[in-house]
This record gives sequence, C-alpha cells and structure tokens, in this order.
Amino acid sequence: MNAALPKQFLLLQNKPVLMYTLDALYQAEPDASLTLVLPEAHFKTWNSLCETHKFSIPHRIVAGGQTRFHSVKNGLAEIDSGLIAVHDGVRPLISAATIKRTFEAAEKSGAAVPVIDVNESVRSLDELGSKALNRASIKLVQTPQCFQYDLMHAAFEQTYSDRFTDCASVLEANGTKITLVEGNEENIKITRPQDLALANWYLQNQLH
Repeated sequence: MNAALPKQFLLLQNKPVLMYTLDALYQAEPDASLTLVLPEAHFKTWNSLCETHKFSIPHRIVAGGQTRFHSVKNGLAEIDSGLIAVHDGVRPLISAATIKRTFEAAEKSGAAVPVIDVNESVRSLDELGSKALNRASIKLVQTPQCFQYDLMHAAFEQTYSDRFTDCASVLEANGTKITLVEGNEENIKITRPQDLALANWYLQNQLH
C-alpha cells in the first residue's frame, strides 16, 4: 500500500477500513461474538483509533501468530462452540446477504465459502509453458468462510503446512467437504492503493 499504517487501519471515507468490516458483520449478525485477531504490536494503535472514532461495537482482541493458520488458531482458542466465521479484516464491503448465505449453508453442511465467477480468460503454468483453462470451472474465493465448531477445531489440530492458503484448505485437508455459496462482487480485498480507491467509489455510489 506504500503507507505508514497497516492497510486495515487506513481511512476509507474518514473511518478505518477495519471498522467498516466489523460493522458489516455486526449489522448482519448482531448476536454474534466478534473476535479481532491482530499483531500484538498493533493493539495500542487499534485502541487509539477506537477512541478517536468513538467505535463501540463489542469485540475482543486476540494476538495473531506467525501465519494466517496460527492467527486463526489463536482466535479459535477463545471459542468453544457454535458456527465460526473467519473474515479478512480488509474486506470491508461484505454484504449482509453474503454473510447470511454463508452462515445458513454452514449450518446445514458444516463448511461454507462464498465465491464469485471468473470474468477473465485464465491459463495454468507448468514446466512446458501454459495452457488455457475452462474459466467456468474456476471460482474466486472470498470470506467470510464459515464452519461448524467441531469440524474447525479438529482441522486446526493438524500440523501446519504451507499448502494452507485459507481456512477452507485447512478443513479440506482434514476431510471436510466445502460448500460453495454466492459471494458479492464488491467484497474486494484491499491490498493495493487502487483497491482503496475502488472501495471509496463503491461507498460513494452505495453499491455494496
């Protein structure tokens, strides 16, 4: 992002990105317990931002780990039952409809992940070069990814592998079948300056 602050703390229409994210989850599921996993070095900054912006949505803070896997495991240690949804802090435009679809599917199947279609042509690479793939058989994965507690707890007892790119890959490696649900196009992950500009545009035009 070429910014002094971590991307989750950057301002989006005068409010930190992370506050939009937590607010979206709270508005969709007001009875849910929110656990925010952050690097311990960022606790002070976050608490200061909450005071400055008078952010009052209830949540607890847990120290993150070396990788995404370890951070999720640290958050999981604070939970003992129910459906668990893991969401990227820098996806502030998640829709209530996507959240509800994911929760409902996970309640029935045990594990659910929102996805969207691929609009571009795609190719796979190997040692011989590249080849075209059928984009209809490929989906872009979003969050929140939602799981029943017992399945998730068992999966995160596995030894860490660099094959674990998200929670779904962890559960899949432990034998859990993943159900796909419709995501929302505006649920972008803010990783580059142009993503922040796009999120601002979505908010200005109320397209999330």
